[in-house]
Amino acid sequence: MKFVIKGPLKENIYSLSRKLGYFFQEKSGNEIKLVRPPKGFPRFHLILKIEGEDLIFNLHLDQKAPKYQGIPAHSREYESEIVKEEAERIKKIIETLK
Repeated sequence: MKFVIKGPLKENIYSLSRKLGYFFQEKSGNEIKLVRPPKGFPRFHLILKIEGEDLIFNLHLDQKAPKYQGIPAHSREYESEIVKEEAERIKKIIETLK
């Protein structure tokens, strides 16, 4: 599920991710990959991209770990009810921080 939060935001991206309950996984180019919870499955996987003052969120739920190293598990949910609820939770928290 993709959504945009218009900036500017008072928090930096790492402080914001902690307040959202997400943990840093890796940085790849201009994308920051975060997970919640930090270990185990199922887990939310959040990819953040900064464009100007705006944050672009790409959120999905990983249901299980990949079976083989480097091969995705293909059990991701992008538009399920639980993903929509998580997106709303994120938006509400960010609104309180503006």
